[in-house]
Amino acid sequence: MVLAVLEGDRELGEIAAENNLNPNMVRTRKAEFIKNANRVFNERQSEKEIRRNGAELEQERDQMLKAIGQLTMERDFLQEVFRRNGYPVPAQDKSKR
Repeated sequence: MVLAVLEGDRELGEIAAENNLNPNMVRTRKAEFIKNANRVFNERQSEKEIRRNGAELEQERDQMLKAIGQLTMERDFLQEVFRRNGYPVPAQDKSKR
């Protein structure tokens, strides 16, 4: 109905009569439609932002997992060096967790 009004091929009153509506109601709907038309583009933009943010978060997560793996390997190596040389392996400080 609103699209028919916007097309301009027929009068607003004619369209309202065909749909058994008050012409003021059709005017109000038309104004609301025009006022909120930008939402279509904003939602698409939001979807792009969400995808981009999701990709960035996944990349950051992968980097952190890689760093954790690297640090774990280094810790295990150092513990093995301590053991081989007869030194006690330093205890982990539980308060720093």
